[in-house]
Order: sequence, then structure tokens, then C-alpha cells
Amino acid sequence: MHATQEELDKRAQELLVQLEGKTLSAKERAQIPLQEMPTQASEVRVKNMQEVALGYSDSQVRVEAMRCLQCKTKPCIAGCPVAIDIPAFIAQAAEGNYAKSVEIIKESSLLPSICGRVCPQESQCQLYCTVGKMFKDVDKSVSIGRIERFVADYAREHDLEKVPAIKAETGKKVAVVGTGPASISAAADLRREGHQVVMFEALHKAGGVLVYGIPEFRLPKKIVEHELNNLVEMGVEIKRNYLVGKTRKISDLMDRDGFDAVFVGSGAGLPKFMGIDGENYIGVFSANEYLTRSNLMKAYAVGEALTPLFDSHKVAVFGGGNVAMDAARTAKRLGAEQVTIVYRRTEVEMPARKEEVEHAKEEGVEFLFLHAPLKITANEKGRVNGVELITCKLGEADASGRR
Repeated sequence: MHATQEELDKRAQELLVQLEGKTLSAKERAQIPLQEMPTQASEVRVKNMQEVALGYSDSQVRVEAMRCLQCKTKPCIAGCPVAIDIPAFIAQAAEGNYAKSVEIIKESSLLPSICGRVCPQESQCQLYCTVGKMFKDVDKSVSIGRIERFVADYAREHDLEKVPAIKAETGKKVAVVGTGPASISAAADLRREGHQVVMFEALHKAGGVLVYGIPEFRLPKKIVEHELNNLVEMGVEIKRNYLVGKTRKISDLMDRDGFDAVFVGSGAGLPKFMGIDGENYIGVFSANEYLTRSNLMKAYAVGEALTPLFDSHKVAVFGGGNVAMDAARTAKRLGAEQVTIVYRRTEVEMPARKEEVEHAKEEGVEFLFLHAPLKITANEKGRVNGVELITCKLGEADASGRR
């Protein structure tokens, strides 16, 4: 049973009174309790699409930031793909200087509200955290992502964000194909260098996988829209309903439209199928289609959705990654009575984030390990009615250590 948001905040307030103003040793910092992320109760959240993680309170984020040892070697930066000065922004957060904290983050990343929510910190920056290494447990590392999320949200909600400095205009014009995370990062960096940037989105909504692939309960769409609006404020143009390759070829962009360069960030849009019998039956979906219909087309809005998903009583999800967790947890919210994740390895080998697996379990998702689908069966109308499975056993570990 998780503590409530109010209980967690009260504990943090009491701790902050004890810690504030003191010069803490590394040992004392490491002994500060890790701050738990408050969440919606599982029995409540399975009935809505709202964000599960409620975010730290002011007291919680400051206490959590005080756990940082401020290592001189800054090993956490080595684990950050964009090399954010993590100790620096955490030090500012510990003092309550949230505007300065987010300013430091945005020197390297313009997506702190997004990255703070969905980046796999436990396999990146937090994996390198000295506190986690002291306890030999990455789960006890400083919660870098949660702190990043808080300061970014605080800056947005209190209108403390600044438009990044733009260098002198170069006269160069760059086309960015796609509006997902890679394209957003590229567009921001190119614009900061003084280039004119135009982004092209095939769909009616910009954001790529951030919009159609990640559920609202993990990443609210208003967050993505805000980050895209920040790009527009920087001078980036976004064209929607524009399919490069069909509406316009890349050669046209270069030769006829005056672009000096093209960045292609179209993503991995095509789903992978397993090649087993029955994949074409009614009621069998790729995760791409299932999540897109829910996230982008609001299939969960009964009576309003143009492409509704029919009611499912029993749902099987094949796979053990974050996408599988998203699909399974979405199915629960769409009213499925029983949702089972079928995975050919054990829980230890699952690539999904540990937090997502725990949330799925709390929401009633069942797990069947060491099983794989052999074929999908259907009734006389071609609607799926069952799955035949085979049992598996782990083999020898591969080069990555997975079996």
C-alpha cells in the first residue's frame, strides 16, 4: 500500500526542517531516505487516462536533491546521452532555485518535462550515480529524472521559462522530416545555431511517437504541445499533414524549395509481426495500431471516437518491453477484465522499465513467463477467440548478458 501524496509531502516537510541550512557530509546525504513518487491509487487510475505519477512536491524535490553527493568526477553526466550538467541543476533544485535549475538543463536539452517522465534513467544517468553504487542498488540512486520533471513543470506552470539564445542568422535553411523526439532535438539545436528550420509532420498532430505511441497516463499530450510551442517561439515552423515522399520528395525540398539540408527523423513506424498463423484475424492488433487508435484517435472515448476499439474481456499481449506494458495497461483502461502479458523469457530479462512493470502489476495485469505464441485461433466469423502457446526455457547468455 503506497502512502498518499499528502503523507509523502508531510514526511518530506519534516525532513526538510531538519536538513535545511546544515552542511551535510557525503555519509549524511546518502542516509537521507529516497523520496517515493506519489501516484494515483491503482483502483482509481485504471478507470481514467490521467497521469499515474503525480510528481514530487516542493519539499520532496528539495529533500531528494539533497541526497546528491555533488561528486567532483560527476559520473552521472557520462550516463546522460546529451551530457546535462546533472550535479549543477540538482544543486540549484536543492536550494529551491528552480528557474536556474531548468536553465542549466536547457543548455543541453530542451525537453526536460518529457525526458523527466519517459527517459530510462535507471539504465542511463542513475546507473552511474555514486549513491546507487554505494548501496549496490540502482533503485537507491538519486532520482535524477523525477527532479528534472519537477523543475521543468514548475518553470512551465510559473511562466519562468526563457526562449533559448539564438546565434546570428546564417541564411541556411534546413528541413526536418518528422516531429518526434529526435526531430525536436535536431530542430532545437539547428535553430540555436542560427539556421532557419521547417519541420514536416505527416499526421494532423505533431509530436511523433510522443503523441501516438506513449499513453496519456505516462506522458500527457499537453506537455508535448508545450515543448512544440517552445520551438515555434524560437522561430521553428511546423507543417502538419505533410508527407515527405508523397506531398513532396526530398529532392524537391533541396532543388526546388531552397533547403540546404534535410534531417530525416521519420521513426520506426512499421510494426514487427511474429509470422505465426492467425495474425490477420479480427481483434489482432499491432501495438502501433492499438496505441495510436487510443492515444491519437481517442478510441477510449465511448460514443465520440471515430475509430473505437470494441470491448475486450480477455486480452493477451506478446512481449516484455515498455510498448507491451503500455498496450496492456491501456487495455485495462479500455475495460478488459483480464489482461495477460506473455513473455518468452523470465521477469529478470524483461527490457521494460521496472517502474512500468510494477505499475502494470498494481493495475491487475497478469504475467505469463517462459511462454511464446504458436498460433492464434478464431471463431467462424474470423474473430480471435484464443491463443496456442508453447513453453520456453532459458538458453545460454548472449553477449549482452541476456538469456
